[in-house]
Amino acid sequence: MIRRLVIFGASGDLTSRYLLPALAQLQAAGKLPQRLEIIGVAREDWDTEAFRQHVAETLQRHAAGVAPNFRAAVISMLQYRQADVTNPSQVGSAIDPVMGPFVAYLALPPSVFSPTVEALAAIGLPEGCRIVIEKPFGEHLASTQTLNRLLHQKCPEHMVFRMDHFLGKQTVQNILGLRFANRVFEPVWTANHVQQVEIIWDEVLALEGRATYYDATGALKDMLQNHLLQLLCLVGMEPPRTLDERDFRDRKVDVLRAVRRLSPQEVERWTVRGRYGAGRIGERAIPAYVDEEGVDPERGTETFAQVTLMIDNWRWADVPFLLRSGKALRRNRQEIAIHFKPVPHLAFGQRTKPPPNVLRLQIDPDRVALELNINGPGDPFALELVELDMTLAPQDLPAYGRLILDVLRGDPTLCIRDDEAEESWRIVEPILAAWAEDRVPLLQYPAGSDGPLAMRDPSC
Repeated sequence: MIRRLVIFGASGDLTSRYLLPALAQLQAAGKLPQRLEIIGVAREDWDTEAFRQHVAETLQRHAAGVAPNFRAAVISMLQYRQADVTNPSQVGSAIDPVMGPFVAYLALPPSVFSPTVEALAAIGLPEGCRIVIEKPFGEHLASTQTLNRLLHQKCPEHMVFRMDHFLGKQTVQNILGLRFANRVFEPVWTANHVQQVEIIWDEVLALEGRATYYDATGALKDMLQNHLLQLLCLVGMEPPRTLDERDFRDRKVDVLRAVRRLSPQEVERWTVRGRYGAGRIGERAIPAYVDEEGVDPERGTETFAQVTLMIDNWRWADVPFLLRSGKALRRNRQEIAIHFKPVPHLAFGQRTKPPPNVLRLQIDPDRVALELNINGPGDPFALELVELDMTLAPQDLPAYGRLILDVLRGDPTLCIRDDEAEESWRIVEPILAAWAEDRVPLLQYPAGSDGPLAMRDPSC
């Protein structure tokens, strides 16, 4: 296991909210290697003591559930180097690469990825180094291809870790066990039995001070292009021969390649975009998105995106996959819902047909539920809907912790491969282009509502 972790962008929000708390939880679980060295690199005029003080305050806010002695242990591993991450000489001075291989974690804005990789390459990466990149991987297909070519010139693909923390979530990983270890599900996991698949990430959270990033990104690029397409891969993939990184990721890429590229007319028909206006969520008054600090109203950034995709292969022909993510909505709903077709003939003499079976994989909190029709009490020939559900025990490590541990061990299975990143942009780019031409109206919805009122039938 590698023993040097260099965090570029050590003073940023990602490091404070996710990376450092995950490291503290790994330390509490006894998973971090002994004598791990963590070097924070950023432009702030700090020394190691000031950085440690900053991290102590950060962990108090974002990892309060971790015992103080484990937080202190992580703080003791820290060093700090002030540097411009795009300047090769400063990067070289900061990491002293002759000391052996290290993990370079780029907790940086996407616009800085390429110059930082160039700076790392200029100083000469020791053999065995690993590069970690946060999503989004590029701004569009062309920039992603350029970034991939640059990475391949400097580092072998199996040493590149494109991080998508959704793949570290417990319920997401349980999709694999549910599908491939239970004969009761896999035979009906096809177009013959499935009517529709929903992959939903609805949030009550509004912008929450993230205008610098979000207003230049929007819901489609922030959530659907990466997180939700990854969930689509796990739901739609063929059974892999093994779960090693090549077999597993090959099957994911097969799904992405089979997703139909939407024409401009299909984008108009099968996508919805919206932006929240002023409203209330519980006791909170939410300003309109365009009135949030740091937002440029002229950009037309969407806070709600819904896309219906078709997978053109034998297993999923004509089954719509609805992907949706929205902010400032009435309730949190983060789940994958598999809607099964109704039975071909119903012997019960009810005037209304019972609802079809639905398998729900809730991601936050972790829960699995199956909706079934059974004989109700009283009349033995009347049906009622019941739900069999199980709430899963909390996962032992946070999603980021699991993936950081994989990086330290050198296992890229749950990270994104170069061709996955490119195929995801191939799917999304026609939608972005049509939206940029205003072929799909930017609908307004009040904060605290269920989203745009003009929701479209995903089966149309």
